[in-house]
Amino acid sequence: MRVEFVSDKTSYIVLRGRWCNIFVLNMHAPSEKKSEELEQVFDHFPKYHIKNLLGDFNVKLGREDIFKPTIGNGSLHQDSNYNGIRMVKFATPKNLVV
Repeated sequence: MRVEFVSDKTSYIVLRGRWCNIFVLNMHAPSEKKSEELEQVFDHFPKYHIKNLLGDFNVKLGREDIFKPTIGNGSLHQDSNYNGIRMVKFATPKNLVV
């Protein structure tokens, strides 16, 4: 097990598994600058790791049809906010599900 504190709002833990490692990244309220930090830390680890992203992102994900492959059908909000769109833009090219 390894714990790293990247900044005051970003930290991660790597749990060693039998067949693959589990990477858990925690971030609080990312700004534009912190989004780049998120991207760098997330992409630092190999694709075969199981990756979980946790935190307070101030995101509202809406029911827009274009986002359904990434967020699915279950959303509490009608429309996405700016941070929600940023989250979808982060998750989509990485084949992540929000």
